[in-house]
Amino acid sequence: MATNWNANSWRAAEAKHLPTYPDAAKLAAVEETLTRFPPLVFAGEARALKADLAEVAAGKGFLLQGGDCAESFAEFHPNNIRDTFRVLLQMAVVLTFAGKQPVVKVGRMAGQFAKPRSSPVEKIGDVELPSYLGDNINGIEFTSESRIPDPERMLRAYSQAAATLNLLRAFSTGGYANLRQVHQWTLDHIGKSPWAAKFSETADKIGEALDFMEACGVNPSTVPQLQGTTFYTSHEALLLQYEQAMTRQDSLTGQWYDTSAHMLWIGDRTRFEGSAHVEFLRGVGNPIGMKCGPSLTPDALLRMLDTLNPGREPGRMTLISRFGHDKVEAGLPALVRAVAREGHPVVWSCDPMHGNVIKADNGYKTRPFDRILSEVKGFFAVHRAEGTHAGGIHIEMTGQDVTECTGGAIAITQDSLADRYHTHCDPRLNAAQSIELAFLLADALNAERAERKAEAA
Repeated sequence: MATNWNANSWRAAEAKHLPTYPDAAKLAAVEETLTRFPPLVFAGEARALKADLAEVAAGKGFLLQGGDCAESFAEFHPNNIRDTFRVLLQMAVVLTFAGKQPVVKVGRMAGQFAKPRSSPVEKIGDVELPSYLGDNINGIEFTSESRIPDPERMLRAYSQAAATLNLLRAFSTGGYANLRQVHQWTLDHIGKSPWAAKFSETADKIGEALDFMEACGVNPSTVPQLQGTTFYTSHEALLLQYEQAMTRQDSLTGQWYDTSAHMLWIGDRTRFEGSAHVEFLRGVGNPIGMKCGPSLTPDALLRMLDTLNPGREPGRMTLISRFGHDKVEAGLPALVRAVAREGHPVVWSCDPMHGNVIKADNGYKTRPFDRILSEVKGFFAVHRAEGTHAGGIHIEMTGQDVTECTGGAIAITQDSLADRYHTHCDPRLNAAQSIELAFLLADALNAERAERKAEAA
């Protein structure tokens, strides 16, 4: 249990990237309403994820974390939830089958609404308005009325998160994730990608393995691991008024848990000493992620780890590096060495998205796929050199057929960005690009495993 902490103690610390609500009484009423709502996830589920991540920290698994940059009310549809879940299943199958290790699946779903912005205002022509901060805070429409923070949006966000979780639980345990269905997971629009054929080959091999197992008396009807999967949710714990309202004390352990998601993370902009976000998350029992970028020094990282995980509990901390393709091999080693030297048990994960944003010639924000791949390769190279485990990937992606990141085998160009650019915030990988990335990751994990075997021989 964290000392000198309560769910309200963050309010005495420095809070950045929180909205200013004009109606304090309305905000208080919404917070009170949320405290009476049922939890979205349960403490036991968060503990199960922590145990799974402890295995990853020990080098015995891989974390796959992905989903929307920012969920929206407008794009809320069961097909969109299904398609993103389906792509994550495909990626996990590729990583598990080719990488020969368990994959912990965590979606950026059912709560990833709020977004920190580089500027508090947005200007179009001569009009300047407050920035869009996410659908649970204000509206994306460029009008003065839409941009006023409205606390009642939190209630709609809760409702959408609850419905999303309900569907995800049904998909993961109700037969959709049965490995016998692996051929049916391929989305129609990725058929034009050469990686669709490679996934089909993997699916054929899995089918052959299942046929063999069934001949030996092992089949999905008798082995729960074959007929379903475990799927967790996560989001950045940015809107602390919402997170506090969703915090509950576990009746079994007495520990406090943020029941809005299984895993929460702290972003690069809210990760600093004296931060209200750090103060809040140090007291909840959930697994915690923390973004680590070029501005983070080794000493500051170690102080953060001592604050957020003083008991050095395995599975508690996931460090998500986000350097950019041209900085990862220079900046990451010092952090990895410091953590290894002090013996902190962490999962090292790679966010190859946030350090690789550029503005295209036509004004669209995009992420070149070759830069994303380059950062992933650099991340693995650093961990191979340091003798540590490259334990995960953290990506912004969707199952929709969008054109937001350039490149990949399907060769999206800057000129084609406007075709299907639907994101409410940052550009996302589409399904074909996500599968392509999964095969690259599988190759890197195979190389890491071969190297460890050679060292042990």
